[in-house]
Amino acid sequence: MNKIISKSTEVAGRTLSFEHGRLAGQAASAVTARYGDSVILAAVTIGAEDNKKDYFPLSVEFQERLYAGGRIKGSRWVKRERNTDAETLSARLIDRSIRPLFPKDFKNEVQIIVMVLATDTTNDTDVLGINAVSAALAISAIPWAGPIAGTRIGLENGQLVVNPQNGNREGVDLDLVVSGTKDLIPMIEAGANQIPEDQIFTAIQLASENNQKIISCINELVTEVGHDKIVLNKAKIDPAFVSEIEKKAQELVESYLKSSSQKEGNSLEEIVTGVSEGVEPSQKSSIPAIIEDLVFKTLRKNILEKKQRADGRKLDEIRPLDIQVGVLPRVHGSAIFQRGQTQALTVTTLGAPSLGQTLETAEGEEVKRYMHHYNFPPFSTGETGRVGAPKRREIGHGALAERAIAPVIPSEIDFPYAIRVVSEIMSSNGSSSMASSCGSTMSLMDAGVPIKAPVAGISIGLITSNDYPLNPDAYTLLTDIIGLEDHYGDMDFKVAGTETGITAIQLDTKVAGLTLEICKQTLDRAKTARMQVMQSMLKVLDKPRTELAPTAPKITVVQIPVDKIGELIGPGGKNIKKLMAETVTDVDVNDAGNVFITGLDPVGVAKAVAFVSALGKEVVAGEVYEGTVARIQPFGAFVNILPGRDGLVHVSQMAQGFVADPAQIVKEGQQVRVWVIEIDAQNRISLSMLFDESGQPLVKAREAMPAGRQERPRTEGARPPFRRDDNRGRSGPFSAPRRRF
Repeated sequence: MNKIISKSTEVAGRTLSFEHGRLAGQAASAVTARYGDSVILAAVTIGAEDNKKDYFPLSVEFQERLYAGGRIKGSRWVKRERNTDAETLSARLIDRSIRPLFPKDFKNEVQIIVMVLATDTTNDTDVLGINAVSAALAISAIPWAGPIAGTRIGLENGQLVVNPQNGNREGVDLDLVVSGTKDLIPMIEAGANQIPEDQIFTAIQLASENNQKIISCINELVTEVGHDKIVLNKAKIDPAFVSEIEKKAQELVESYLKSSSQKEGNSLEEIVTGVSEGVEPSQKSSIPAIIEDLVFKTLRKNILEKKQRADGRKLDEIRPLDIQVGVLPRVHGSAIFQRGQTQALTVTTLGAPSLGQTLETAEGEEVKRYMHHYNFPPFSTGETGRVGAPKRREIGHGALAERAIAPVIPSEIDFPYAIRVVSEIMSSNGSSSMASSCGSTMSLMDAGVPIKAPVAGISIGLITSNDYPLNPDAYTLLTDIIGLEDHYGDMDFKVAGTETGITAIQLDTKVAGLTLEICKQTLDRAKTARMQVMQSMLKVLDKPRTELAPTAPKITVVQIPVDKIGELIGPGGKNIKKLMAETVTDVDVNDAGNVFITGLDPVGVAKAVAFVSALGKEVVAGEVYEGTVARIQPFGAFVNILPGRDGLVHVSQMAQGFVADPAQIVKEGQQVRVWVIEIDAQNRISLSMLFDESGQPLVKAREAMPAGRQERPRTEGARPPFRRDDNRGRSGPFSAPRRRF
């Protein structure tokens, strides 16, 4: 039997526990974490060292099993398919939290698989996954500068809440996740409803404080079951050879950095080729790494010591902006947002509410009404590459841009459309996700979507000295970073928001993390830059257009009584399907009785609106209605006067004179004007087509009996009718037949 070790602590009034030894015994390390009734398994494995790779081969997989929530996939394909976007985003959240803490020279493949084994729909599994992975890495032999911890902060009724319960996150004003070590913050992810910077910073502080308790608990587990870390043996290059190559390449590297585009002038490959001439073959393999390191040191030295950026801008200067709207015909809304060499084409499409994206998770189904999709084709960086399903980076950038805009999207009642925005990155040289956020604002306003406020975004970079974080004040912030500053810099801190406050944050770092002071200064720097971008955007289009594009569908909302929903839908959806087919519209109804009617043809929409509006009406005796002849019988015609309500026009109420055949008066499908004579106890409706010369209902006088016929008078005390027996003779008064035995 395996020895099971468990450690626990209390977080936000609930028990967080870490257990080692029960599951996944053959993994390099495995920890089961539990928070409430949500359970996560984090299993870590390590492969052989591969020094041929110039990157760290880390992969994180987050897998949410539907059985964790007691659900079976709602289709015939029960087996697991590809990861959902939610799983991909959770995996990225963990990856971004742990990656900066691995040694730069560590080249062993590391695979981390996180499995959601149970979820109580109350305690989030993504943050629990961060903590489970941190514990698994901390007790393993893999070199890693953790542990870290993750905490979610919400804002409910004006109060900051630690790890808000998932059931209460819908509609909250803040959803902030902070990962951190004892002193530094390597990852932040946030969505906010225009929250001011100072309140966001207070929330970051609260999360950092809460993380300390979790880190202490993980350290207790490390003390009991932790392994000695692998010692890295870094291959050393002859310092004299390094110095020789750097001298030969210095001017070429300076020229490379100063070029307005790294596609101009010498590329790094050309620099490597040039300085390799005359070098011993055995030493040539180390030259690419030397050149890469020289670019790294030169760019950082120029910024830290000379305050000189690669493209010549000031440290707080934004690249030139070019903004256009209405650039494509036929589409519902479009815009181009260009900042320097980064260019995003954004397109907005409006549709019926039923076209929202249905998401199926272990916690249940939900429908997403606003969607943002981000595409990053290879030509955007002047390269060739695979074209197909979106990669993790594209999913993550699309989710960030979506989160930035979501707080300003109007409510379904105010603007009852499904909204899809697509960002096509036409050219990229840094901060394409923030270009997507800015372009989305312009595209939505061009489409006539009444957003609550325009949103702009900016990315702030960081360059630290060699002794950071021991010297936490040795750093420089960069506004609106380009690709080089992102690649060789220490952070990419993206902030989007309105004039009122922040709507989204995403922080990635390459150093071990940021101090709280750097976080605060970055938020302030981002606000200043964001307002500059906003001013340029509003000069092009300062508010949403007042009318939708002619090609956009029109939606009308009709409220009906809740008890009429079933009547609208009909058995098996018969009624609503028939209505959509006859009017060429899309009809949706929610549980509150709001009916959304969508269509391109105004006539069809009007017919559907009239039909649905009539569902809330009751038939009233004496009222006049415009009806449609539904069917004809020898004794009269049935006329539909309200949805699901037909009445009978007897032949005697079709004309003043005698009517032998109703078909001579009306035809099926004919529109007729009728009034209600009466509604009997069985809810049957009697109608009349008779009106006087002024158009008022006419009560027909009783007709005289035909000549030769007289109505037999009835007298009191008359004997009851007789019935005939089997011999067709009189057999006396009617009585029940006698039972025979």
